[in-house]
Amino acid sequence: MTARILIVDDDTATLSMLSDFVEAEGYLSEIAVNGEEALLLLGAVSPDIILLDAVMPGLDGFETCRLIKGREGAAHVPVIFMTGLSETAHVVQGLEAGGVDYVTKPLALDALAARIRVHLGNARTTRSALTALDSAGTRLLSCDDSGKIGWATPEAQRLLDELDLAAVEAMRDLLREMALSDAPATDDSQPTFDCGGQRFLVTLLGPAAPGEHLFKLTRSTRGIEPQLLQQAFGLTPREADVLLWTARGKSNKDMSEILNISARTVNKHLEQIFIKIGIENRASATAAAAQVIFRSQ
Repeated sequence: MTARILIVDDDTATLSMLSDFVEAEGYLSEIAVNGEEALLLLGAVSPDIILLDAVMPGLDGFETCRLIKGREGAAHVPVIFMTGLSETAHVVQGLEAGGVDYVTKPLALDALAARIRVHLGNARTTRSALTALDSAGTRLLSCDDSGKIGWATPEAQRLLDELDLAAVEAMRDLLREMALSDAPATDDSQPTFDCGGQRFLVTLLGPAAPGEHLFKLTRSTRGIEPQLLQQAFGLTPREADVLLWTARGKSNKDMSEILNISARTVNKHLEQIFIKIGIENRASATAAAAQVIFRSQ
């Protein structure tokens, strides 16, 4: 798939030159004459990399980059700054705004082409990793100390896209509180949020980078495990209860007391469960139940 490059510069001659250059390199080009136009364009196109002039009238490149990085659908796009400013402070300012690289004008096109190739390669590697995580159904996302979401795996992004603005703000507040809290979550205090009639657990995995925190979103199966097992294996409601408690390590005697049935009845249910699942022992039953519950998360 041909990479798309967004070029943002208030100088029309530079825009024309760079557009011809990137297309000659085999890329697609999009152009914007200022930061405001670039932000509007991002609502319609999804560039693979952005070449951004740092010094522009109105919204300058540094602020434009910060706004781009604040957009949950564009935060992952690499930004290369282009400018005649070459002081160390300017370079730092560009990197702190979210840029991945900094080239000075007049542009050395061969060097710029090499930098584009490197950053496109890095971005593709990152997307491949996210796609691999998505294929495994993994919902991961990161946020900064303010709760602003930086990036998300496709599966997590699809979930976030279902939330309305109020729910997104509530999610950010939750992420910020968890990121700043030193107290680890317990089973009873595990933070959750609702989406599309389902409840999701939010787990803080740890730091992803300085000032960035990594979270995992997992569908909560709490309270619906018997129904999941019943549907997966064609069990009766009571058989599903017995399988669940078996998976939790309970003995026949324990289940007899929990379910208020005789131990002999528990054993009869287990015999039927083994037949329906096609297994021979409790260990296999436990593994089968765990697999169903895990797949539902």
